[in-house]
Amino acid sequence: MSVTVRQLAEWVRGEVLGDGDLAVEDARTLTDARAGDITFVDGEKHAAAWHASPAAAAVAPPSIPVNGRPLIRVADPLLAFAEIVRHLRGRAPLPAGEIHPTALVHPTARLGEGVSVGPFAVIGEDSEIGAGSVLSSGVVVGRGCRIGAGSVLHPRVVLYDDCVLGDRVVIHANAVIGADGFGYRTQAGRHVKVPQLGWVEIENDVEIGASSTVDRGTFGPTRIGTGTKIDNLVMVGHNCQIGRHNILAAQVGVAGSSVTGEYVVMAGQVGVADHLRVGDRTIIAAKSGVLSDVAADMRVLGYPARPDSHMKRVWVLLDHLPDWRRDLKRVKEHLGLGDE
Repeated sequence: MSVTVRQLAEWVRGEVLGDGDLAVEDARTLTDARAGDITFVDGEKHAAAWHASPAAAAVAPPSIPVNGRPLIRVADPLLAFAEIVRHLRGRAPLPAGEIHPTALVHPTARLGEGVSVGPFAVIGEDSEIGAGSVLSSGVVVGRGCRIGAGSVLHPRVVLYDDCVLGDRVVIHANAVIGADGFGYRTQAGRHVKVPQLGWVEIENDVEIGASSTVDRGTFGPTRIGTGTKIDNLVMVGHNCQIGRHNILAAQVGVAGSSVTGEYVVMAGQVGVADHLRVGDRTIIAAKSGVLSDVAADMRVLGYPARPDSHMKRVWVLLDHLPDWRRDLKRVKEHLGLGDE
């Protein structure tokens, strides 16, 4: 697909500097760009790579000077470049309103205008799908579910009964929403399952990554707040209340009945024990284990997770332990105390 720099600038509402009529064949990053491509320069630290690149044009911030090749100036080059790639390479979505003949839609299910349902998808009794939503191949929507407008469920997503999704929710392949929480009581030497009779509520503009799981509540909802983004391979336990605009990176695990505030960030492989509270805007570093409540506006790391300033001092001291042990051994030998 060949388009001009000016056309690309119109797509992203950018300012053209240089030859706007130059034709562009494809969009690639600076490391992969070839002659005839457009690339993007994400800040001054990449300016030298842009000057050395064979790319025909670039999307760049105002700080990047013109070097004889066309520039499209925008405030956020990364997002603008992503939009250009989407235009140049995007595949057509499922035709709006098309229900594949192999899909199984219960007669009591209600589908809004323009809902698309892919091959072998299943929509259960009394479920409702909002206008313009897309259910890809193999999606299973249980009984009594509610899905808002413009939501996208990628292949083989499973929604157990009574799940509630807001508008513009995106759930990636193989994610499972609403499975039973992990709750047992020991009676007479046996693990007896506590019935999981609640549901899951996912608010507007949430995105959940591939193979992630969100368990239903025991009696009420497990809730994911508006705008929260959950990476692949994340587990959210039953009764959790995840706040608005959280970021949960890969392999995070949040145990049951924990609560997070707004704009909380959990880096990869963070573990949060059950029945804890994490305050607004807290950042938890990768591989940290949270074993107690964390106040708002904290940065914590380590196991158990503690304020990062404290843990950094601890780690500096740990580096000196071998030297201190050697010095202590010499002192004990000098005093005739041995090495016991």
